[in-house]
Amino acid sequence: MRALARHAQGTWGDLSEDDRQANEQALKDGNRVLSAYHSVRGVKFWIITEWDRSATTVLLPEEY
Repeated sequence: MRALARHAQGTWGDLSEDDRQANEQALKDGNRVLSAYHSVRGVKFWIITEWDRSATTVLLPEEY
């Protein structure tokens, strides 16, 4: 839940500077946004919000 809150606040987690800038531009242009985080056990996962903000999905590495 903390990662979802961070994603909603625009704290993009473990992304490159280019990906962070792409997210900031996506907020202005209406494109999808992506965040990457690690669980307390070290598992990387992604959170993606669709361009139209209709859905937000959490994906594990094996699902990506």
